Amino acid sequence: MTSIDVHELTKDYGGTRAVDHLTFSVRPGRVTGFLGPNGAGKSTTMRLVLGLDRPTGGSTTIGGQPYAALDQPLRRVGVLLDPQAAHGSRTARDHLLMLATSNRMGRGRVEEVLEEAGLAQVGGRRIKTLSLGMRQRLGIAAALLGDPDVVMLDEPSNGLDPEGIVWIRELMKRLAREGRTVLVSSHLMNETSSFADHLIVLGRGRLLIDLPMQEFLDSRSRPRVHMRTTESARFGEVLARSGYRAAQGEDGRWTVEGVKAEEIGAIAAREGIAVLELMDEQTTLEQAYLDLTAGAAEFASAAAPTTPQGV
Repeated sequence: MTSIDVHELTKDYGGTRAVDHLTFSVRPGRVTGFLGPNGAGKSTTMRLVLGLDRPTGGSTTIGGQPYAALDQPLRRVGVLLDPQAAHGSRTARDHLLMLATSNRMGRGRVEEVLEEAGLAQVGGRRIKTLSLGMRQRLGIAAALLGDPDVVMLDEPSNGLDPEGIVWIRELMKRLAREGRTVLVSSHLMNETSSFADHLIVLGRGRLLIDLPMQEFLDSRSRPRVHMRTTESARFGEVLARSGYRAAQGEDGRWTVEGVKAEEIGAIAAREGIAVLELMDEQTTLEQAYLDLTAGAAEFASAAAPTTPQGV
């Protein structure tokens, strides 16, 4: 099984501990969101996994081997770390050809990834003339070049227009459906919630959570239901008689604490009360993440605003 395995990983820079005894695994067949505040150790961890830095302690493997021991690593692991690092005087096509040739891949594969990344029409342009979004697509194309089993992407949506964001989102989901291991670092909570199946969150170099997305959201949510009905007065009486904690807003919508929608729906059906709207309140990933990392952000504003509970 091709997975990324991190065991007791530690990295010190002088007197600063950037990564502190991290242990987790990134499994195939799902998109794993890699989250954490600035300075949490995400980029350092990815560099350590890729052998770009040496750990102070612990180990990392990909498919059971250190990255440096992989034969033809571009065919095993596709990486997007810094798309702006490509040589600006090369054309997009030549940049990919250089990577392909060094890993014994043909020109045909270069044309395939240019097409997949939406760059076929600009393959002959110099990289320095490309927009930020086009350079981002080129970096993703380079990550896909070897058709790898493992894909690691750092802020893949950066600079992309709305069409590009939809494209990369669907691409990551497809790679996971194909059984590949997909690790995505991002600061965009709303975007991450649209593609991630699993979450690994760091804070000050330590592991805060390693959970499926929905399990994490449920762990940070208070059960609460919103309902509108044509029979508000009778519905209120039923709730009071049954001992529920409920309040009615100015718009007539009821909020019931400590229950799920199916329970309130069953009561309404039993009482013959018509339902116009019935929904569970779901904590957003952003709310749950900010709640989790409130004490783990190395860089934070002096007076952070209170995050409202959303529906």
